[in-house]
Amino acid sequence: MDKQAIKYAVVIQCDHTMKRCSGFACSEAFFGKSAGFSGYGEGTKYITFSCGGCNGAGVAARLEHFEMKLRKLTDIQKAEVAVHLATCMVTDNRHHDRCPYVDYIKEIIRKNGFENIVEGTYQSQASRKLREEGVYKKYDSVAFD
Repeated sequence: MDKQAIKYAVVIQCDHTMKRCSGFACSEAFFGKSAGFSGYGEGTKYITFSCGGCNGAGVAARLEHFEMKLRKLTDIQKAEVAVHLATCMVTDNRHHDRCPYVDYIKEIIRKNGFENIVEGTYQSQASRKLREEGVYKKYDSVAFD
């Protein structure tokens, strides 16, 4: 994926985590073009929404709505959209382990025609240290700088 060609970054956050997390750190990482968002151009737009709860089936309806608005209000194509599964979904963390529905959610995203899927958004220094110490499990597919 050519990050400079991405015009919209969609972040899907764990519904359970959203009850106690504002998404502030992920937003700051996006606007600072750091962590999972490094390499995006200055004109890249950003939106975030929840998976809809376990099993993630709410992703389909949200992506369909997003696609409809994208088509009606912009000239941005699906190939110019990156869908990030937030760090709270794809890593072991203080809230819970990696979402057991990640692969299912990725299939929903692909079925809706979005191919640029990124695992990860932002990782705190404390979480990084706990992963290095083996307190939190590591997953190879998560992208951080």
